[in-house]
Amino acid sequence: MITLSQRLKKQQDDRSAAVNRISIRDKLLIKESQEMSQLLPNNCSVFYENENDLSKFILTVKPTEGYWEGGTFKFAINVTEEYNMVPPTVKCLTRLWHPNITEVGEVCLSLLRQHSMDGLGWSPIRRLNDVVWGLHALFTDLLNFDDPLNIEASDMYRNSKEEFRMKVNEYVMLYAKE
Repeated sequence: MITLSQRLKKQQDDRSAAVNRISIRDKLLIKESQEMSQLLPNNCSVFYENENDLSKFILTVKPTEGYWEGGTFKFAINVTEEYNMVPPTVKCLTRLWHPNITEVGEVCLSLLRQHSMDGLGWSPIRRLNDVVWGLHALFTDLLNFDDPLNIEASDMYRNSKEEFRMKVNEYVMLYAKE
């Protein structure tokens, strides 16, 4: 039988463990946010709504080449309590026409997958900087028409690159101009 003092001690130990788990994530976030700000691509910026909460931020990507050149695309990044054992969650806040991002903001990027078939998914050695550069690369060299999330966009690209380019430009003009 467990005594009241043993039960209280266990609750206190459980709370201490939770605080330590959070502080580990927060320590990682302090280090990684500093690293990220130093290594950020020139056409990207990061905004924290609350300077005291490094777990939620907005990444802005302004492609300087390719189909989405001239647009401004915002991604909400949320680093959960389980970080760095699980990847951050990412949602694109800007509507766009893209084979790897749906119109409602779901993002297909292998490094954001907990378990990926290609071995390029999330692992505890990855950092927020990898996420930023991966999202940046979705507008250039990581653009993947072979494993699309937006199948309609991928099919349009395969069938008519000109029609695809026109639809991308329409979305940029409608939704991605600052």
